Amino acid sequence: MLEIMHSPAGNVVAIYAKLFETWGPQHWWPAQSRFEVIVGAYLTQNTSWSNVEIALKNLRAARVLSVDGIRRISIRKLETLIRSSGYFRQKARNLKTFVKFLDRLYDGSLTRMFAQPTTVLREQLLSLNGVGPETADSILLYAGQHSVFVVDTYTRRLASRHGILDETAGYEDFRALFERALTEVPQTHSPTTDFASRGSASHTPSRMSLARRTPLAQVFNEMHGLVASVGKQYCLKSKAQCEQCPLGALLSGSPIPNI
Repeated sequence: MLEIMHSPAGNVVAIYAKLFETWGPQHWWPAQSRFEVIVGAYLTQNTSWSNVEIALKNLRAARVLSVDGIRRISIRKLETLIRSSGYFRQKARNLKTFVKFLDRLYDGSLTRMFAQPTTVLREQLLSLNGVGPETADSILLYAGQHSVFVVDTYTRRLASRHGILDETAGYEDFRALFERALTEVPQTHSPTTDFASRGSASHTPSRMSLARRTPLAQVFNEMHGLVASVGKQYCLKSKAQCEQCPLGALLSGSPIPNI
């Protein structure tokens, strides 16, 4: 068992340990290609994943879920296909902008783009319309397998309720704390189909969820999915259901699980 101090970073490690023990791998991101992850990262802004899945299905059926497909499709047709995701005009323009960026700097190659150092590519992505920190980090982690942690609403809510960090703290404060803490997790987990995938945000294995990545990137990947499962099922915005939640024991001071 790890010797974990009762500190913000220690709480993060304890949460990871308990959730992975309870639910196993979450198989994020559920996609068949790097570009599908990128499109999903744009489309999931301000909407539910079920609405994104409808849009992705439409793009797939129209055979335009690729760099070349988004490059050649008309903006109006693209808007129609992604309408279910909301803010469809803005998102269609932003997807077109991303492809132009990829063409201009990387000759249309995702491989060349993701070969850039993380800090360089992150800054470039953040300069694009429609790309904030969460979207940029989702692209880096889930499409590019870069070791960055993605902070979302579920992360903020859970961290606040467990006394890790105030919910109003800045994105970079959350990211720095979780990245620092999660480096203390034994990095033995790798993409696998050997574990049953449970949790309300879990998915069946996909090509991208099983992609090769560093052990640290895998830990970041799993933690984000595990926190989403807690947020969807127990740590609700309206009311925290701590008595039913696997993390309820941590709030009551019970022993930290093995990892």
